[in-house]
Amino acid sequence: MVSGAATRRPSFSSQAACLRPAQTHSSCPKQDLADIYDAIKKELWVSKPQLNEIASYYFDGQGKAFRPMICTLMARAVNIHVHNRNVLLDFQKKVALLCEMIHTASLVHDDVIDTSDTRRGKPSVNVLWGQKKARTNSSLCIVLLSALLFASGDFVLSRTAQLLAKIGSNDVNSFLCIKSSIWLSWQVLVDLVQGEFMQLGSKEDEGERFSHYIQKTFKKTASLIAFACKSVSILGGGDDEIQEAAYQYGRNVGIAFQLVDDLLDFVSSQSDLGKPAAADLRLGLATAPVLFACDKYPELNAMIMRRFSEPGDVERAYEAVLKKHCSEAVRHLTPWVESPEKQALISITEKVLNRKK
Repeated sequence: MVSGAATRRPSFSSQAACLRPAQTHSSCPKQDLADIYDAIKKELWVSKPQLNEIASYYFDGQGKAFRPMICTLMARAVNIHVHNRNVLLDFQKKVALLCEMIHTASLVHDDVIDTSDTRRGKPSVNVLWGQKKARTNSSLCIVLLSALLFASGDFVLSRTAQLLAKIGSNDVNSFLCIKSSIWLSWQVLVDLVQGEFMQLGSKEDEGERFSHYIQKTFKKTASLIAFACKSVSILGGGDDEIQEAAYQYGRNVGIAFQLVDDLLDFVSSQSDLGKPAAADLRLGLATAPVLFACDKYPELNAMIMRRFSEPGDVERAYEAVLKKHCSEAVRHLTPWVESPEKQALISITEKVLNRKK
């Protein structure tokens, strides 16, 4: 995967002159996240009460906050590694805002399209506002409601564009890294749309199916995390090597996170239905992603030979691939200066591996 063109490294002194620290205390990721959600609510505020309520509904801080947490930890880890300064720069904080806003807008769209009932442990937007409009049962009302809810997701995305436009500086070095960060943010949106279309179909050739699945997973889930990590490393003055390490950490953690999601769905479907659901997950497993994990998990070779036909083969293959991605994420951070933030990023990979829901 090409992670983007190399970016000129700005001086931290020029950054610091125009980018004020948003938070200077190391051991308070909760405060970082609280600040981010407060800032998001301010960005989304609008005088239309219903739009304001719908657009801000999922930003109550009750979700996993997986993406903004990684952004803020990565930003601090980069600043410690490069400059021995434990700060979260204001523009790095804005990247975390953008990351969470783009992700949540996609959740609103997904819930409307999939008519999901719950999200983040509470009724989804379509269920909650559907109940509020339940007095009218006409099909026209349902269509208008869906359009309204979908538009609220579009509204969140439009606010991210406005937030991007606010990022600017007269300092040449800072301007270069900010411009690169903005380009990466737009690349995320391109990947997100492409991933949605990839999800609509699958490769007929079973030899290409799992590779197609991993590529779709990157575009739909991991791209946002990978490019957010790279953006905060650019804004922190990291050189090409640091930017690539940050990108690869985000890419691998993002893919592993989605693999766990899909594996949990697969196991849950088997339990609920009493038979393997999504049986085509077996097809195409003996392709690049699984072969990628074979060097560390040689037992996969036997599974490939028997075409994952024995009970538990699919689950074990997925687990091996996601473990490999988590170990790759950690490997890219290994040379960095030790810090609580670096250790927290490593701990996230362990939590991803052990996630049960």
